[in-house]
Amino acid sequence: MSLKAGIVGLPNVGKSTLFNAITNSHVLAENYPFATIDPNTGVVIVPDERLDYLTEMWQPKKKVNATFEFYDIAGLVKGASKGEGLGNQFLAAIRECDAIVEVVRCFDSEQVLRYNEDPVDPANDIATINLELAMSDLSAVNNRIGKQEVKARIAKDKVAMYEMPILLSLKKTLENGDPARLAKGLTSEQIAYAKKNFFLLSLKPILYVANVADSDYTDLEHCAYYQIVKGIAEKEHAECIPVSCAIEYEISQLPPDEKKEFLASLGAKESGLDKLVKASYKLLNLSTFFTCGKDECRAWTFKNGMLAPQCAGIIHSDFERGFIKAEVYDFDSLKKYGSEEAVKENGKLRSEGKEYVMKDGDIVFFRFNV
Repeated sequence: MSLKAGIVGLPNVGKSTLFNAITNSHVLAENYPFATIDPNTGVVIVPDERLDYLTEMWQPKKKVNATFEFYDIAGLVKGASKGEGLGNQFLAAIRECDAIVEVVRCFDSEQVLRYNEDPVDPANDIATINLELAMSDLSAVNNRIGKQEVKARIAKDKVAMYEMPILLSLKKTLENGDPARLAKGLTSEQIAYAKKNFFLLSLKPILYVANVADSDYTDLEHCAYYQIVKGIAEKEHAECIPVSCAIEYEISQLPPDEKKEFLASLGAKESGLDKLVKASYKLLNLSTFFTCGKDECRAWTFKNGMLAPQCAGIIHSDFERGFIKAEVYDFDSLKKYGSEEAVKENGKLRSEGKEYVMKDGDIVFFRFNV
């Protein structure tokens, strides 16, 4: 599935360092604004302990993790919605993404320049990006209102009449400089309609990455900058992941054994980047099913709500076209009973048809005939 998250933020907040760490690639990470002009794309492995368990059990020739795509998008600045600082390119790049990962600077440093000369201010940085996205969206909403208002009032067009209350609610929110996702008074159905039809930047799902100093990483409770970002995220019902981009980049260069030792020295079971990748996966409403055998154990990405034939089609179009049934059991049952044979003996292997909604952690064998 070709879904991707865009890494955004103001200049010099650690976006490219973060991108380098999660993809282990080496895009330009220079200490000046606009070091990243074209979006850099990276495909990252989604860590999954369940796949590790299945691989240990099946001992296949090959193990294939699910993957996820990140875009590193150049820093936004005030006036981006009006084209300032290559703003049009940046906003267009965000438009191509399915979710936003916003990196917020939560550290002081004389070596890393601020894009302006103001002190570090996470709340102001978040408000700056919100405002630029909101102003871009407001222009789009006003254009659509201009087209639909007459249709609704004079022609009584059903689509226009349905859209106008949604557009006016969004307009009110955006005029306050707030992201469209915070609009009040809209039903979940109306929000889903807006996402599908209006293509607004600030309606995209978001998570915040608080880039803290390495000295604060093990004492987040007393990191005032992090607590500010965490508080804003909680008000938006969003997630906030604390990360020290510099530490994570160092970790990404280590071999697996040394990586575990380093994390243990920090009192962590997994890196901040692993948490970020998992959270981004969840943010896009994605889940995983598995196929297992002696040749390959593989994790497959699917969108929650997809039916069994659609998931079969992710593997190969012939699987969907000739779908007969899916033989399914869940990972927890396998772990509980210890083997596929024991799962069958305990009646946990199910035969599901075309209307079965796939679930996260399903282990499946698709039967088909073309």
